Amino acid sequence: MPEMMTLERKAEISGVGVHSGLPVELRIKPSETGRILFRRLDLGREAVLDPRKMEAKNSSCFRDGDFEVLTLEHLLAALYAFGIGSAEIELTAAEVPILDGSAAPFVRALGEVGTKPIGRAWDPIKIVEPHLFQSEDASLAIEPYQGFKISYGIEYSHPAIGRQEISLDIDAASFAKEVAPARTFGFVGDLESYRVRGLALGSYLENTIGLDDDKVVNPPLRFPDEFVRHKVLDLLGDLALLGRPVLGHFRAWRAGHALHLQAVRFLLGRT
Repeated sequence: MPEMMTLERKAEISGVGVHSGLPVELRIKPSETGRILFRRLDLGREAVLDPRKMEAKNSSCFRDGDFEVLTLEHLLAALYAFGIGSAEIELTAAEVPILDGSAAPFVRALGEVGTKPIGRAWDPIKIVEPHLFQSEDASLAIEPYQGFKISYGIEYSHPAIGRQEISLDIDAASFAKEVAPARTFGFVGDLESYRVRGLALGSYLENTIGLDDDKVVNPPLRFPDEFVRHKVLDLLGDLALLGRPVLGHFRAWRAGHALHLQAVRFLLGRT
């Protein structure tokens, strides 16, 4: 039976929020409470992460009344892959920093400080029967599996992306090597419309793969299929909301945060 982990010592990271554009300092601190707690230092308030209070709006966001923490998925994916289910996370603003657009900086930070067990069993959620979630042409299927596997497929008309599919057994090592470095991506032509709506104010070519009508404008890619690998990263960050390891196979096709969260809520309702 796996044990829940926390950090050996505090990790510190700083950057800007991809949507807010605001600078933020982030500290991930050890905890033995068996929960993920967020503390907004700018508000002097805190709240325990609750999957029932998550929203999908261009990213995964936690809202508890007027307390919010935005763009959680890359950070949560790294914690989950390392088996960290107990931590206190302090922020000086509302949004987790985007850093280079991937989870690799979080992986490096966690590797530098190390992890330790808190003496609490971390019972897995075991998928015992298949289930399918669908929304128009997107789908997410869950199936029994002896380990933890994610298969993801995407298809875009853009020539730099096209159809991409990947299937990976996920553990800390495979996540760090095959998934964490994959960056978020966006279309340069959409940027102005996002910013008019108050989004992507911190999105730059240093933290996002930019695409014009026919190519990547800031090559090189880290993987030939970096786009679909980033979707695996996003799904893993949302599955972290389960609060427990999972034994099962997740098959996603053109899915996104809304379908990811639907599956999480379904699984939590079964446990």
